Amino acid sequence: MVKSISARERAPGVQPVDLADVPYVDELLIRLGVGPFDPATVGSALGRNDNWVGTTAGGTPVFVKRLTEGERAVRMRRTETVCAAACGRLDTPRLIGTDPDHALLVFEYLPSAETGADLAADDSFDEALCDRIGAALAAVHGLDAEGFDTSEHPLPPVANLDALPLRYYTQASAAELAMWRLLHADAPLAQALRELRASDVKRTPSRTPIHGDVRLDQFLLADGILYVTDFEESRIGDPARDIGAFAGEWLYQAAAAIPVALADASPLGHTATHEEIIATGVVEIEQRSPKVRRFFRAYLDAAPTSVAEDKGLGARAAAYAGWHMLDRMLATAARSATLSPITKAAAGIGRTVLLSPADFTSSLGLEA
Repeated sequence: MVKSISARERAPGVQPVDLADVPYVDELLIRLGVGPFDPATVGSALGRNDNWVGTTAGGTPVFVKRLTEGERAVRMRRTETVCAAACGRLDTPRLIGTDPDHALLVFEYLPSAETGADLAADDSFDEALCDRIGAALAAVHGLDAEGFDTSEHPLPPVANLDALPLRYYTQASAAELAMWRLLHADAPLAQALRELRASDVKRTPSRTPIHGDVRLDQFLLADGILYVTDFEESRIGDPARDIGAFAGEWLYQAAAAIPVALADASPLGHTATHEEIIATGVVEIEQRSPKVRRFFRAYLDAAPTSVAEDKGLGARAAAYAGWHMLDRMLATAARSATLSPITKAAAGIGRTVLLSPADFTSSLGLEA
């Protein structure tokens, strides 16, 4: 029996919404045979894409996403490719149907799901879950490559290291522009980013289907099942990108914990020095590296042979972890007016790893 969603059971952050302005959403649901949304249950959550979640008149909980960024048709095809290839090999929310004309994707909704980001925030993201995520990403990398996009991944955006496009410049926040000024003035870091991008373009030893946009909130845990979601950036690429992004998420978690740790350890009114910030960051990273270590070992146990035997995998993953850190800091800066000392320190951690990734595989938990 399928459980419907009442207004009281909406996920946190999901707000009631009127579908009057988007009639094609219900039209698609009717064509797919599940019926239109029950207006009493439908809501929408904040996100990069428009979305609607609720129960249909036929009693089916659904999540509808409208792609609003980038090459929408390409992103939709990537999602469809992974969902088809994943059947029986990887748990993903079931793709019920699509509407290419309106860039709509309709998925089975999992009312009881918690994201990896939620679990990390609640301090309930344990090492057993790291094992499962390692095996799940290995399954992604072991999918049949037929039909996968073979285009170059757009990140890191190395063209921006020479000059920012005018439209980007005029829409960026002051903190974001300050971050780019730091990057433009840092020749060694710019070179490291170019080399990272070039290593993918030049075809690394092990190229597989990849997720392409790994973050903790792309993993859902519902009724004991781990689901992998959001495959709009999937393509053939370096599996180290996904591995490094998982490690980079924990680097980001460590950086985010620095202000709290400093506040707890410092007298009232004390302004932390750069050295104190860095030392605190090191401690926070060390506390999280066991999770990455468990993830990486579980990944290697289940990975395709060509990937598991790739001697440079850990170092490339560390480099991608460093980039992930900078990427998250840029995203944080986009919502800020000024760069805080913590943001600068976090970016500095990413820089340090990027400049010498092989030196950090052990401390990050990425040693084979």
